[in-house]
Amino acid sequence: MKAAGIRSPFAAMLLVACLASNPASAQTPPPQPSANAHPAKLSSAQRKAVIEKALVQIRANYVFPEREPAISKALRLKLASGGFEAFDDPQAFVEAVNAVIGSEVHDKHLRLAWLPEPMPPLGPGREPDAAMIARQQTMMRRLNYAIPRAEVLDGNIGYLKMNLMARPQNAGVTLAAAMAFLQYTDALIFDLRDNGGGDPDMVAMVLSYLVPPNTEINRFHRRADPVDVQIWSLPYVPGGRWSTDKPVYVLTSDRTASGGEEFAYDVQQLKRGIVVGSTTWGGANPGGLFPVDDHFAIFVPTGAAVNPVSKTNWEGTGVKPDVVVDPALALETARRLALEKLVLTAPAERAAELRKLQQAPPTASAPPH
Repeated sequence: MKAAGIRSPFAAMLLVACLASNPASAQTPPPQPSANAHPAKLSSAQRKAVIEKALVQIRANYVFPEREPAISKALRLKLASGGFEAFDDPQAFVEAVNAVIGSEVHDKHLRLAWLPEPMPPLGPGREPDAAMIARQQTMMRRLNYAIPRAEVLDGNIGYLKMNLMARPQNAGVTLAAAMAFLQYTDALIFDLRDNGGGDPDMVAMVLSYLVPPNTEINRFHRRADPVDVQIWSLPYVPGGRWSTDKPVYVLTSDRTASGGEEFAYDVQQLKRGIVVGSTTWGGANPGGLFPVDDHFAIFVPTGAAVNPVSKTNWEGTGVKPDVVVDPALALETARRLALEKLVLTAPAERAAELRKLQQAPPTASAPPH
């Protein structure tokens, strides 16, 4: 299953969990146990079947096929030696399998997952069917496409919180509305401290508000493609570009993952802004969630990011901030950095106003982390 437009394990698992959940209201009696409900304990045969089916998906889809033999060897050796026998609890088994995978390939996106409720059925072509897509859209609309807050802070500093890089085909209108609201701000803070990833196309759309048209943003190496796929800034964005030179700040934490990391990394490499906070999660290889059985799935990277400036990515290292602070202090730090930057070029009356704000305590309107 490739959850539509979701290319990080955190975002994909959130989506699948919501799709698999019972949408009934709180007043509805709890459902009876399903005939497909997963057993409380896994047998040896079930553990072996899950591992073998997961290896099939890795072999067929992993962007680095040369790494699959080492993964297979390590998992089968541990299985044959009884190393998984103590893990009859499904979640504990998943963690044990992921520990073995991680020791072999150090790819944070490649991981087995388990859901207590059955996986939603797939439509034709192994894609989500119309009903699943409709439920996804309902969920994302309730979350305002994971853009919970846009605000103008004191000093005319824009603030935009994005918790997911949702598909621009769906979330683009929401992003455009937020950017229109912030279009006259003098500096802009992107809060990605809780951003679990998402779609590289959304990363490109957001960056398109900040850089000139047709700026190369990223490349993706894919197993089946003879050349890397190039990602460029858009020639046009709704409402027009915010600015290609006004100050930009990106807030990060160790929860900033995948597509959220890409945005921070791209901003850094393009020298378009300052990253403030702590080092990010460290997963650069996007992919999809592939079913193993009704309750198990494996997230397999089908691509690898290759930044056109650095010629590498943030896999395993995370994005290292330009200004390292406790994430809880990142917003106030970025706000004060913006004030310092703005006061340098402001007319006298405006500069006096900004200096007063520099001396003031943190604003009450500053959103909490």
